[in-house]
Amino acid sequence: MRNIPEPLEQVINDLRRLGLGPKASLRAAMLLLKWPENESRRLGEDISLLHSRLAPCLRCGALTDQEACQICRDPARDARLLCLTAEWDSLLCLEEGGFYRGFYLIMPSLLTPMNKQEPEEPNLEKLEARLEEGVEELILALGATLEAENTSSHLRRRIERKFPHLRVSRLAQGIPLGSEVKFMDSETLRQSMRYRQEI
Repeated sequence: MRNIPEPLEQVINDLRRLGLGPKASLRAAMLLLKWPENESRRLGEDISLLHSRLAPCLRCGALTDQEACQICRDPARDARLLCLTAEWDSLLCLEEGGFYRGFYLIMPSLLTPMNKQEPEEPNLEKLEARLEEGVEELILALGATLEAENTSSHLRRRIERKFPHLRVSRLAQGIPLGSEVKFMDSETLRQSMRYRQEI
């Protein structure tokens, strides 16, 4: 951008790296300039401390500022249900609807059709350990991408061998092929969860 001082241009460029367009980045940077200095410093400090303040939940992998996240600490949740997601923001979308009361596990590494490599072994070990805790149904909420379909098929075969009495389901196909859970609206997610199918 022309005629913009370098410090301001740097902030605009940083905001663009977050996914904002050029005009939205300029507006956000100008808004920050209107804030009192102590407020902008506090925002900068909060951002810089994110990595040190947050860590994955030891049980499910969600971001938390404690050892176990709020969902995993909730005694009212249904321990018979375990929902497997690929990302934390997908978990948040499912949770926002308020229609699912089981537990979660995030499995961030999915199978890619090209290399046919299994997801990282620690994730599978953690999944199997959770399934041994009295889970009756594993719900695969990995999305409808090629990687998600490949991973779902692999997990279903593996679980059928080790846990033959466990019900394995996935979200109903209200989610369009090629889409990810985190981009779905609450009603689509609610219907997909309610009418999930065995696989």
